Amino acid sequence: MPNPSDEIKAKLDIVEVIREYLPLKAAGLNFRSTCPFHREKTPSFMVSPEKQIWHCFGCGKGGDIFSFVMEMERLSFIEALRLLAKKAGVALRKADPALTSKRNRLLDIVELAAKFYHKILLDSPAAAGAREYLRERALTNETIEAWQLGYSPDAWETLANFLKSRGFSEDEIFLAGLSVKKDPSTGSGRAGFYDRFRARIMFPLNDINGSAVGFTARVMPGREETEKMGKYINTPSTMIYDKSKILFGLDKAKMSIKAEDAVVLAEGQLDAIMAQQHGFTNTIASSGTALTAEQVKLIKRYTNNLFLSFDMDAAGDLAAERGIAQAQGAEMNIKVVEVKGAKDPDECLRHNPENWRQAITDAKPMMQYYFDKVFAKYDKADFPGQNQAIKILLAVIAKFGSKLEQDFWLKKLSQEVDTNENSLREKFNEYVKKQISPAVKNNEAVLKPAIDLKQSREARLSELLLALALKFPAHFEYVINHLGPDDLVGPANQRLYRNLVIYYNKLIDLWTREGGNFDLAINYLDLKDWLSNPENLALADGQTENQAGDYNCASSLDRLVLLADKDFYDYSAEQAKAEIINITANLRLNYLNARRREITKLITAAEKENLPPAEKSEKLNNLMGELKALAEEINLMEIK
Repeated sequence: MPNPSDEIKAKLDIVEVIREYLPLKAAGLNFRSTCPFHREKTPSFMVSPEKQIWHCFGCGKGGDIFSFVMEMERLSFIEALRLLAKKAGVALRKADPALTSKRNRLLDIVELAAKFYHKILLDSPAAAGAREYLRERALTNETIEAWQLGYSPDAWETLANFLKSRGFSEDEIFLAGLSVKKDPSTGSGRAGFYDRFRARIMFPLNDINGSAVGFTARVMPGREETEKMGKYINTPSTMIYDKSKILFGLDKAKMSIKAEDAVVLAEGQLDAIMAQQHGFTNTIASSGTALTAEQVKLIKRYTNNLFLSFDMDAAGDLAAERGIAQAQGAEMNIKVVEVKGAKDPDECLRHNPENWRQAITDAKPMMQYYFDKVFAKYDKADFPGQNQAIKILLAVIAKFGSKLEQDFWLKKLSQEVDTNENSLREKFNEYVKKQISPAVKNNEAVLKPAIDLKQSREARLSELLLALALKFPAHFEYVINHLGPDDLVGPANQRLYRNLVIYYNKLIDLWTREGGNFDLAINYLDLKDWLSNPENLALADGQTENQAGDYNCASSLDRLVLLADKDFYDYSAEQAKAEIINITANLRLNYLNARRREITKLITAAEKENLPPAEKSEKLNNLMGELKALAEEINLMEIK
């Protein structure tokens, strides 16, 4: 039976999976994009559909379909396996002990609970009121099914008993956030747990991959005033549910957001559901909470254009209260959607969907909306009013992550209130300084050292040479005849080259024994398998396996074959040979000059050593002989 990960790789195309996160553009036989894992202007992120691998030549990260999803979603391998298995339609065997991890058990519980609640909503007489309420809200049967809306029975242990009958323990149900521990002080004499959600309409909360991780539960209409728990209650924080990382409907909307290069963010779940029902499929909801940095990062995977449909009455406080500062700091393009003639998007869409479409079309840039609201409230011709307006607007402008955007709106504000721009900037700078924490003022901030990703010219040439040799193996023999491992720069390059020589010689031996009856080419998959086996690999002189293990030959191979496709995809065999000859000469000359400098130092040190005359003379003669040979070879190469 095939390994699940191999079966998933066979069914999924890495290009299509990565395209769900990044806009990929064709580059020869491969695809490229700007890297999602570091900031860059020139695309250095490469994907090979032939080899089903990816690599970024800016930050150095790379791998296969699993490593990309793990990096992008911050998942463990098992979690990525589960995600991609669902996408590929591969059934994971429950007997696999790795798949019985606590987190995956909790995901199974919540998924089963969502199906249970949905079944109750559709079929139970007790859910008649909930069905009627959803009909009144104009939700179609298809929408109810697509969003897996449900109903929690007005009972204490119905869900718990159902889940226990399916093999889950009380502790697991509690850890999934679906039950509450009974309070022994009530004197009921009953120990254990009871269902957290009772007599409520259930909205499953999905993560970005579409897995149910929790619920929002709305009290039944008519019971709002008497319900002690509140109109809406949510799953508490669990191992699988963190409200700061969830945006309602994003799992369904993400591809539409990417296609339209815009997202509409509403407050309530029904706003998002109704919008998607009417074809506005790039709409999601914040569930009434402030935006977090994690949620902004999720949105920015798909678009930089954010349309807000919030209650915008508190113009001065909105950026702080709703977390919009997070989006400003991330340099998103933010617009405000004003719904006219309705209290929210849900009501607008139920009565006139075209009004909603027009509201999105007429959306204002966020700062322009603030300007209009603030100056409608405060008289800019009056100093107290002008001063109050300036305070409010400077606080919002300060939250922009872009200095250019700050400059634009400061100039706009100075024109609006007819005041000196420099004076306004001084006031702005004073405000910003007050916001800096004392730790930063006292230089106590902890700064992470920047990673120096720059290579020496020779290390870069070494990589390019190996990349060319892998892409054009017919010319690899020339490299072997002219360079030793020490001529290359960089321990990873040296180790890979040493083992490529061994592998190539094995191919030559096989080719000779077969009488030259097959095309001498390096097969990527065979070579990667061979490099992945430690028993095949050679060590440098004096090197231990632990030291060598720091340089993974198989991962170096992935990076270099993509480098070859990136830089040499349109090279002919003749161009490749000329480049190989040129790089080989450069590397050899660099090694000879470095060795000559080293020998010169050794001669100086030997002359100062207190050795017996004969021994000292022999040592110096040997060093001088090597120095002479080096000089002759260098002179010969420089003449050429």
